[in-house]
Amino acid sequence: MKTTIFNRLRGFVRIELRGRNMEKLLNALIAGRFVVWDIRRIGEDAVELHIIIGDFFKLRPLLRKSGVKLRIKGRYGFPFVLDRLGRRKMFIVGIISFFAAIYILSMLVWRIDVEGNEKIARSDILQAAKEQGIYRFQWKFRLSDADMLSRELQNKLPGSAWIGVNVQGTRIQIKIVESARPDERQLMNPRHLVAAKNALVTQILAEKGKPLVKPNTNVNKGDILISGYIGDAANSQTVVAQGKVRGIVWEEATVEIPLVLRQKVYTGDTKSRSYLVIGSRGLQVTGYGETPFAQYETVSNLKTVHWRKWSLPIGWLDEKLLESRMEEIPLDPEEAKKIALEQARAEVVAAAGPDAVWRGEKIILHEKSDNGKVYMKVLFEIEQPIAVEQPIIP
Repeated sequence: MKTTIFNRLRGFVRIELRGRNMEKLLNALIAGRFVVWDIRRIGEDAVELHIIIGDFFKLRPLLRKSGVKLRIKGRYGFPFVLDRLGRRKMFIVGIISFFAAIYILSMLVWRIDVEGNEKIARSDILQAAKEQGIYRFQWKFRLSDADMLSRELQNKLPGSAWIGVNVQGTRIQIKIVESARPDERQLMNPRHLVAAKNALVTQILAEKGKPLVKPNTNVNKGDILISGYIGDAANSQTVVAQGKVRGIVWEEATVEIPLVLRQKVYTGDTKSRSYLVIGSRGLQVTGYGETPFAQYETVSNLKTVHWRKWSLPIGWLDEKLLESRMEEIPLDPEEAKKIALEQARAEVVAAAGPDAVWRGEKIILHEKSDNGKVYMKVLFEIEQPIAVEQPIIP
């Protein structure tokens, strides 16, 4: 007979029997319907066998009659496991407390995500959700039905067309579809489009109004590019001039760059620190002592505990301190000049706006090296929108 799961649940022992009346004892066990198995002889007057706990305690009278000696060689099954665990009460209490804490933490709301909002402020959405009981550290069982929460939030946020509330573990996801509203058109008075700067016109596209200049025409600041008057002298009217005018503008830039470039480098020396993170607080575990570096950068790596779909507020933070220092790299004057031109070009184009395009350097007005620096004045050609509005005053 093999050891079954049922016997392991009841518990059994492996025993050794020694004596001259061994056959008499075994016959008595069979006659008494004792549950025994794996009977094997280990000597002339000795056998080993397995017996369940209930029948083990009935052996005493039979052992006295037969004069056979008994020795326990092993204890198996669920009752003995419980007995061993009972001797480690604090261990059991710790395991139960751990799973109880995880269960309690999983019943709280730890994060609220808002998606789909563009016009409705996130703070307004969270305030409306809080009035419905949706906030961090709220018990999930105290929340209303998701459909009811969606309807209540939609009533409190008039700019929404649909709101969905989805509870995913310890996270609540609020998805919003905003109402489509037509763009409010700004009322505009009749106007001209005039040149904002002295420029060479490269492109003119009039949507409304009458264009007065052509490409490759030089214009001065204030010249009318697209007129708000249409028609002839006998029959004319004013309109809101609209269109697109681009031109090349000459911008002067003054730049300076040192002939010695300071650059940060890493020495390769590091120091590590570790923290046990609970919520927003951390307890340092390793890496005690003062930082041995005068200059350094910190690289952090936070790992949080996840259980199924839930993210628990417990984690481990590793920090690595990288020693760094500043090195001075000498530059050739020609190389410094190249860097200065690139820097000046980037600054001028950025200042001209997102639609500006660099066309080239027209002329270098001034260049000198003094006190370890290169000084330059450069005239750049930048193509950019040049039209600005000018109201038509009756």
